Amino acid sequence: MSKGIYVATIEPNSGKSVIVLGLMRMLLGKTAKVGYFRPIIEDLEEGEMDNHISTVLSHFEIDINYKNTYAFTRNEVVDLYNQGKSGKVIDEVIKKYKYLESRFDFVLVEGTDFSHENSSLELDINILISKNLSIPVIIVSQGDKKDVKSILDSVQLAHDTYKEEVDVISIVTNKVDIDQISVLKEQLKKRIKTNADITVIPKIKNLSSPTIKEIVKTLNGTILFGKDMVNNQAENFNVGSMQLRNYLTHLKENALVITPGDRADIILGALQAHISKNYPKLSGIVLTGGLIPEDSILKLIEGLSSVIPIVSVKAGTFAVTNTVGKIKSKIYPDNKEKIETSIATFEKYVDTDKLSNDLITFKSEIFTPRMFQYNLLQRALSNKKHIVLPEGKDERVLRAAVRLLDAQVVELTLIGDEDQIKERLITLDIPLDTSKLNIVSPTKSPYFDDYVNTLYELRKHKNVNLEMAKDMITDVSYFGTMMIYKGHADGMVSGAAHTTQHTLRPALQFIKTKPDVNIVSSVFFMCLEDRISVFGDCAINPNPNAEQLAEIAISSAETAKNFGIEPKVAMLSYSSGASGKGVDVEKVREATELVKKIAPNIKIEGPIQYDAAVDMRIGKSKLPDSEVAGRASVLIFPDLNTGNNTYKAVQRETGALAIGPVLQGLNKPVNDLSRGCTADDIYSTVIITAIQAQDL
Repeated sequence: MSKGIYVATIEPNSGKSVIVLGLMRMLLGKTAKVGYFRPIIEDLEEGEMDNHISTVLSHFEIDINYKNTYAFTRNEVVDLYNQGKSGKVIDEVIKKYKYLESRFDFVLVEGTDFSHENSSLELDINILISKNLSIPVIIVSQGDKKDVKSILDSVQLAHDTYKEEVDVISIVTNKVDIDQISVLKEQLKKRIKTNADITVIPKIKNLSSPTIKEIVKTLNGTILFGKDMVNNQAENFNVGSMQLRNYLTHLKENALVITPGDRADIILGALQAHISKNYPKLSGIVLTGGLIPEDSILKLIEGLSSVIPIVSVKAGTFAVTNTVGKIKSKIYPDNKEKIETSIATFEKYVDTDKLSNDLITFKSEIFTPRMFQYNLLQRALSNKKHIVLPEGKDERVLRAAVRLLDAQVVELTLIGDEDQIKERLITLDIPLDTSKLNIVSPTKSPYFDDYVNTLYELRKHKNVNLEMAKDMITDVSYFGTMMIYKGHADGMVSGAAHTTQHTLRPALQFIKTKPDVNIVSSVFFMCLEDRISVFGDCAINPNPNAEQLAEIAISSAETAKNFGIEPKVAMLSYSSGASGKGVDVEKVREATELVKKIAPNIKIEGPIQYDAAVDMRIGKSKLPDSEVAGRASVLIFPDLNTGNNTYKAVQRETGALAIGPVLQGLNKPVNDLSRGCTADDIYSTVIITAIQAQDL
């Protein structure tokens, strides 16, 4: 079941609040603890609270600190985007959402209001946020003063845009003229090919009518009488400028009377009409021009048994009339009538049984790199480990160390001469606080002799003498690996400036493989736009046989599972299914059968071509009965040549982040880097190494 839902609109004044309030009531009827989150709110005055948040928290009595209900104001987001720091927006949103997700059974997320001109940016941000939270979306639009074709075009465009990136679970068109509803709903179902529920809600007059409170705020008015009735709704308004006997015939139910402040006849006549059984009830009176009735008139009004709100404003009658006509009513915390009307409207028009069931059965297959990296960081933080970086002078290592220390995610040791490292930091202007990490030079280490003797004892059967051992321990890879062996560190990441062989040789010599593992292999976590794929083996084994290929597949599936990725294994070849022949395809077929025999719980398909493994349409056409085809998450390449070239091609052509190679099968984690790696690659690999160390 999804633990969240995202309510997104495509335009201003869509009536999104009706859906949010109705959803909250529905969700609270299904589960005890429901949280609420607005990733981006409007800019506010100091000390002012977001109206949406205040309304939901107060009405439903939700126990959340206000600062935890949003991530950014609109201007903060625009500033970060202008600085090229859009990733920071998503990272903070994920962090805030995940906090609420940990506290509540379900989280209702409300998108932006589209109250500014840059609607394309808002659309992109809403899609990006919902995608990175991996939660389904309800799209809300409005049909006020639009013809059917215009509504159809905008709703279809919104659906198609969202559907490319996220799961749309419901489509709601709000504020539709009553005579358009049946035609619109029928046309929407014809034009939009979707399993999402399609709902059309008519325009509800008292939800669109502004209250006296909103009118006072907009006009900067002063309430003279009737402060206890400021939630009265002005369903229409008219100007009292003619003689009273004529004006009375124009009064309508819940009308707002707008008249100059010196028209005592209109004021008193309207008040009398309000309490008369022969005239409709009024919502209030606005006195224009900054004019206040004489004291005798005020005294007369004070003595009436029932007085509707009377408001004084400075603007003239014409300006006031225009302004009132443009007010877009909102729902606020103390307007209980509108809140209950919103909930009742939602329950009347939305198929809540279907929506509830869709949420219960919903499972997203979207897993973005940002979410993956967030999960990695949280796991590493849960049990901090000590990681050694042998290439202490490398600029990329030093820059990665800054980020790692800022995140407080691991304890770090850099291997190298301390003076030389500090000199590099000054030269490169890298703000690394060396007091927060360990810097070790092998020959100056108090453990140097102990490490030499240990290596000698471990390797003397291979004709290694003490002098040879001493020379070997001066090598940064041997020294770093020995730190792990002796328990002075939990894992090592190297290879930015050394070959894979140089990094792995000491690990294979005395860290060795796990008891049930015969071959060390590797995977890359390929962070694609909407998913994480595990590629193996792309770095270690040149041409594995069927038994080795099967073991690589099993190890890779286990690695994927350990990092929160459901393993669906595709054994790649140039042929799919039973059609292909030849030595290479037979090796893959044999390896697949071995996996099924050794680890029958693993979902696996092979041989299968790459396109059939990752593209649902092609996968279903070639292997229609496969539960892996089209949705593979673990891709096993038949040899190193294919694997290494494919991962690099995918990385370069798609812009995917490739984390790895992550080694699997060793007793303790040692991970190799590509010599073309970036500081980001090192940062991610260190975190993965720390997580591997937690499991040992």
